[in-house]
Amino acid sequence: MPLSSPVPRALRHTRAIEIEAFARDDGLWDLDARITDVKVRDVTLASGVRSGGTYLHNLHLRITINRELTIVDAEAASDAVPYPGYCDTIAPAYKKLIGLSLMKGFRLGVKERLSGVLGCTHLNELAQILPTAAIQAYANDVIQTRDGAGHDPLPDKPFQIDKCHALRAEGPAVAVYYPRWVAKVVPG
Repeated sequence: MPLSSPVPRALRHTRAIEIEAFARDDGLWDLDARITDVKVRDVTLASGVRSGGTYLHNLHLRITINRELTIVDAEAASDAVPYPGYCDTIAPAYKKLIGLSLMKGFRLGVKERLSGVLGCTHLNELAQILPTAAIQAYANDVIQTRDGAGHDPLPDKPFQIDKCHALRAEGPAVAVYYPRWVAKVVPG
């Protein structure tokens, strides 16, 4: 279902976020993330004028993770920034992501290690969406989602049940797609 029709308006700014996941030959995975900001008109910054249609931000973050979703390497790069020679010096700080688990306390870890003057607001924002991107990448490759009503000998419910509204254990989607795991609601 699409969004409603907007009132007349004019595009001024586009932010794009892209994440690609790669299975490496050594058994590890890379998540290559990128965030860009583009204005449609010229904008004057303290560092000078940026022409409309050019990047204000073009930032990259790569994390390398193991099968347990722990970061074993990290790097950042800044191809376009509002304050060249200043913004683009923070990249080495992103090595502080090494050792964090994407599944246990990751977002708090990013905040503790890289918030405020310790990091880049935009790279930190980009980092925040890496856990769900990793899960999507690992689904049915590293982590079996056990989709369908077929035989499932494992004793624990699939990880995705109760992680969102649609896949709540007592809901109709689980009843249809994961009938073994549907929770019967007891009238109270």
